[in-house]
Amino acid sequence: MLPCINWLQPFLALLSSTLLTRGHNCPSSCLCPDHHTVDCQGQGLTRLPSPIPLDVRRLLLSDNWIPLIPSDFLVLYSDLVYLDLRNNSLSGLEPGTLSTSSRLVFLDLGSNNLTEIQSETFGESRSLIKLRLGNNPYLSQVEEDAFLGLTSLRVLELERNGLQGLDVGVLEPLTSLRVLRLEGNPWVCNCHFAKLFVWLMENRHKLPTGMEGLECSLPMDGSLMSLSLLSEASFRECRGYLSLTDILIVIFSGISVSVVAIIASFFLASMVHCFQRLGKAGQADEEEGND
Repeated sequence: MLPCINWLQPFLALLSSTLLTRGHNCPSSCLCPDHHTVDCQGQGLTRLPSPIPLDVRRLLLSDNWIPLIPSDFLVLYSDLVYLDLRNNSLSGLEPGTLSTSSRLVFLDLGSNNLTEIQSETFGESRSLIKLRLGNNPYLSQVEEDAFLGLTSLRVLELERNGLQGLDVGVLEPLTSLRVLRLEGNPWVCNCHFAKLFVWLMENRHKLPTGMEGLECSLPMDGSLMSLSLLSEASFRECRGYLSLTDILIVIFSGISVSVVAIIASFFLASMVHCFQRLGKAGQADEEEGND
């Protein structure tokens, strides 16, 4: 029994060493104040540091020059709950990059160079509570399903971006939303903005600055006006307005109705033709019987 134990000792020592140092593999340019935190803030990094402990929970990468996040980056870090990428050089996020971050609670992508948020960018990050996307001056588009699946999100920051409009469908899936920051965007008060305005009126309690803190430019002369000075009546000319989606639906519906009408007409004409032929055949048989 003793020789067997002696043989196992080196293996057990190696295994123990690996487990004990699992949380101590700190990147050379970073600090690791505890077993689950990696602090790489302000280190002038141009790419993600390596190696990062697999059991990291808080990853601080703000104030660097990181230009991208590999699409498979978060696959190995299933314990990650706090990710700070504020003030880097990110220009985009591939769809699905954050889909594996099932435990992520806090995500800061503010002060970057993002231009758009594509559909399902955050996948099924159902644990995400706070999402910061503010201070991205080139961010001008958020696709309708961008935040789909974020059922626990309570704080969404989209302030001081380049948004001129926002589809209400972007916000409707956020059933737990409590705080929404939209101030500082170049909103345009046109008919496309009308639906968002109605939504904001109904959810003004979620705006930290209230309607008073939001401004939009008027289509006529470009002058700025506080949303608190507007009402639904301000958009009464938009009641007959159709968006591109509405127009496509109308066109598709018209085409569908036309196709159905053509098929029905063809079917009825065929039936009439068949009955006419049957009538003529019956009449011919009756005349032959009389002869």
